[in-house]
Amino acid sequence: MKEFIERTLRDRLSYLLNEKNARTIDPIFDELERKKQLFQKRQVQIVKAKMKVKLGESKFDDDGSNHVRYKVHSEYLCNDKDHLYIEEQIEERTALFYGQMLINDSKVEIPFHQPLRSDGMVMADFSRNDLGRAFTYDRLAAVQYAEKWWNKRNSAYKNFDDNCTNFISQCLHAGSAPMRGYPNRGSGWWMQNHSWSYSWTVAHSMKSFLGRSKAGLRAEKTSSPEDLSLGDVICYDFEGDGRYNHTTIVVAKDKMGMPLVNAQTYDSRMRYWSYEDSTAYTPSIKYTFYKIIDDTSKK
Repeated sequence: MKEFIERTLRDRLSYLLNEKNARTIDPIFDELERKKQLFQKRQVQIVKAKMKVKLGESKFDDDGSNHVRYKVHSEYLCNDKDHLYIEEQIEERTALFYGQMLINDSKVEIPFHQPLRSDGMVMADFSRNDLGRAFTYDRLAAVQYAEKWWNKRNSAYKNFDDNCTNFISQCLHAGSAPMRGYPNRGSGWWMQNHSWSYSWTVAHSMKSFLGRSKAGLRAEKTSSPEDLSLGDVICYDFEGDGRYNHTTIVVAKDKMGMPLVNAQTYDSRMRYWSYEDSTAYTPSIKYTFYKIIDDTSKK
């Protein structure tokens, strides 16, 4: 039965990737169509696309229906004006089977917030005091960390279901950004001794911190995504209501000089910065673009 379910889901996703008229038979087509439209807008060709399915837990109801949780790993080989790169995404979904019939399939929605309780946590102690030395941001190290861990969780840190900002903080720390403010959770930027600052884990708090910080990790706001460099940060307010709920890190640029980003929660690699292909996207979306600065930055 497991092999049948896996094959059914895999074949269905493969069909939806290539069937132009699939809209009438499957709502997931809308998600894939949004992705295709963004590629067309950018004039980037999808050379090859594939999806891998990994089954998770399975639960049977009394009526014999089977709820199956699974992950989809999507890979798109992209041709950007003769430059080839691979965009990847991992999405968790749940499918409902009755016998050998697929009844329903939907994405597992993860709320854009992190739990703030710190009890029961196991993690390494990053308690070094870095503010006594000049801070030089190692952009390469930050990007290398983002590439290594985009679809995994580093057990040295506390991790959450909504892990986007925690992941970006880990990338910045890998780039030698110094922690400060412990143990005040509303001050500075830090994770240590079984606790963490709001700015380390909460998207809106990180956006506010980067905008006001004057020591250690700090940033300058820029009006255009083209101005960003590798290792810089983008903050997202999907609803445009003034409350930021997502964070990404720039890991590459396309041929038009626009950022490609890595992120977690809905794990993504080399994704186009605008998130127009995301189900969270709304026409009211607002972005804040931050260039990370350090003690070598020109005044």
